[in-house]
Amino acid sequence: MSVPLQKKAFPLRLDPALYAAIERSAASDLRSVNAQVECLLREALQKRGVKLAEPVRAKRGRPPKERQGESE
Repeated sequence: MSVPLQKKAFPLRLDPALYAAIERSAASDLRSVNAQVECLLREALQKRGVKLAEPVRAKRGRPPKERQGESE
């Protein structure tokens, strides 16, 4: 079993018009609002020259099936 990805959660208050714009942008990029905010923050920091490690991507899809005799 894999360890769940840990992210820092915190409340964020936004102007309703700003939230609506982020929501539209997220929909056009096929992302959640949360993922879009994270993406926009990373882009803004990159433009300012702040270096960040690449985000750890969650594994997607089904885990590989165990073959007989390999489970021990």
